[in-house]
Amino acid sequence: MSDTPALPAVSREWHLLSRPVGWPAPENFALVEAPLPEPGEGEVLVRNEYLSVDPYMRGRMSAAKSYVAPYELNQPMQGGAVGEVVVSRAEGIAVGDHVLHFGGWREYAAVDARHAVTVDPEAAPLSTYLGVLGMTGLTAYAGLLRTASFKEGDIVFVSGAAGAVGSQVGQLAKLKGASRVIGSAGSDEKVKLLLEEYGFDAAFNYKSGGSVGEQLRAAAPDGIDVYFDNVGGDHLEAAIGSLNRGGRIAVCGMISVYNNTEPAPGPRNLARLIQTRGRIEGFLVGDHYDLQPQFVREVGPWVRSGELKYRETVVEGVEHTLDAFLGVLRGENTGKMIVKL
Repeated sequence: MSDTPALPAVSREWHLLSRPVGWPAPENFALVEAPLPEPGEGEVLVRNEYLSVDPYMRGRMSAAKSYVAPYELNQPMQGGAVGEVVVSRAEGIAVGDHVLHFGGWREYAAVDARHAVTVDPEAAPLSTYLGVLGMTGLTAYAGLLRTASFKEGDIVFVSGAAGAVGSQVGQLAKLKGASRVIGSAGSDEKVKLLLEEYGFDAAFNYKSGGSVGEQLRAAAPDGIDVYFDNVGGDHLEAAIGSLNRGGRIAVCGMISVYNNTEPAPGPRNLARLIQTRGRIEGFLVGDHYDLQPQFVREVGPWVRSGELKYRETVVEGVEHTLDAFLGVLRGENTGKMIVKL
């Protein structure tokens, strides 16, 4: 590393030591010091400035077969990150450029330039490329518009609506002409946020005030056309119960069951899909990256103008990355959970 003498000799990175059973515990993880990685040909060395922690990472901590490979034990974990290139051995990316990549959970990462996306810190704050203009935002966009086939005039219900994805789904639906948008969240404070800041027409606290089904029927007396599912469980059953004819359900996540050690029971009212000709479809954002240019073109101006609002919960320091991740699983974040290094 003689060309960049200011770089440290070591980088701190989080390793998975053992696979959690149920809720992850601090003893499953370790923050370790490792030699600063040396980028090979076609790679760049990135000094991470912001890291993303997301609910899907819980699945990667288990050995079970899933849509993405499990984290390896005693190796650095991975996740979305954005940072500054400090050494480049790749054409097209220069020292000083900022890139979005998946070498998160660490201070420095050697990244294959083919898997790094250059981002402009002048166009939007760097942290937004992990959230509202990043994978989080694209998840909301693809799930609502492509998977749930949203159309103007639809009544839309979003669970986990104060989270990073849910809050964007509700706002996108409003901006695109939904007749009514309803959200559920886990605290009165989050419900207030949905109504006063994000412009939802109705919202309820699923932890108080009656069953999810009762509260949804009160909030959507004319039923719902689209349900964007981040929670699963009783929310999915309630949505099926309120689904209108031709209704669509896009299954993005099921945070209510991520830490279960036994399979959760399915909705008891699936027969309603026959009456309503309803549709449930799961999706993964990775299948929809073809929408990325269209998404940034359409949503970028709304973010810059303030028409699409976003919140970030920022935790400072690589040593607090695990705390931030566990906080996401407990619902302690409002909007996107970000770790600032």
